[in-house]
Amino acid sequence: MDLQTVWFVAVAVLWTGFLLLEGFDFGVAALLPVIGRKPADRHLMLRSIGPLWDGNEVWLITAAGAVFAAFPGWYATWLPALYLPFVLVLFGLIIRAVAFEWRHSHHTAQWDSTWTNVIVTGSLIAALGVGAALGGTTLGLPIDGDGIRVGGAFAGVTWAALLGGVAVLAYSMVHGAVFLALKTEGPVRVAARAFARRWSLVAAVPLLAWAGLVQLRSGTTVTAVLWLVAALAVLATWASIRLDREGPAFTAWAVVMLASAATVFGAVYPVVVVSSIDPAFDVTIAEASVSDYTLTVMTWAAGVGLPVVLGYQAWTYWVFRKRLTAEPETPATAAGDTVTA
Repeated sequence: MDLQTVWFVAVAVLWTGFLLLEGFDFGVAALLPVIGRKPADRHLMLRSIGPLWDGNEVWLITAAGAVFAAFPGWYATWLPALYLPFVLVLFGLIIRAVAFEWRHSHHTAQWDSTWTNVIVTGSLIAALGVGAALGGTTLGLPIDGDGIRVGGAFAGVTWAALLGGVAVLAYSMVHGAVFLALKTEGPVRVAARAFARRWSLVAAVPLLAWAGLVQLRSGTTVTAVLWLVAALAVLATWASIRLDREGPAFTAWAVVMLASAATVFGAVYPVVVVSSIDPAFDVTIAEASVSDYTLTVMTWAAGVGLPVVLGYQAWTYWVFRKRLTAEPETPATAAGDTVTA
């Protein structure tokens, strides 16, 4: 296997890891107005992702960094074609991070409500934007033979981008519900289980449709099998959550994303940006990558740094592995009075 292929696989793994780990963060935040009907419930939901969300965002930074360093031609084509989704993703991530920090600095009912709404809004925008960017690059962007966007500023916001955005958001919401059912006790756990039981089959449709369209365009027998694994994992999730078996349900729902992402990246290989105008304008890894020498240096650097990152994240998940219960409301917070953080 040549280094260009190794780094294409590495980029695919990084994006999949981000969607898998940050997916339940996005989902828990998006479900705050749905499941978190009481202040104590919303606080419990945020506590479940509190120690994890910023570490999970490291996968986004490394995925974008790997694209920039290993495939500058991919980055140079992708970014100008999708300025709007990328700007929205940055905006959503920034306001989300600020809201996480500020919400806990002061406590009144109005303050908590305001920053909870900002967390929800930022998470929805980021999930939709990331999905739109990945959907557009794998299903087709309006780029010409020089890799330049054809059309105005909104030309990149195609049906493919919309499908990718809806797919990531829908997947993340069920992912968040299953995570809450696995991680919490009490009314939040019951409500999360009910949400996942009701919506898991429907929420998987956009993701399976995205992977299926890429498969029909350029897939192989192997990627067809992967798509079938993803579809069967959806049924396994639904069956497990109906039996109140949260652990198997979480594992099966993770397999849905792993198999779907493997189908998409495996079917689209060796293309990194698909042109919706003419297949001859597709950007391949050979056209987009840096030299073998640079890829060799990057491989050594990743070989040293990657185990450290994986070890840190595994340790974090192990430390915060226990189920959480809602904390009783104090008279001050229940009445909306100010409490010093």
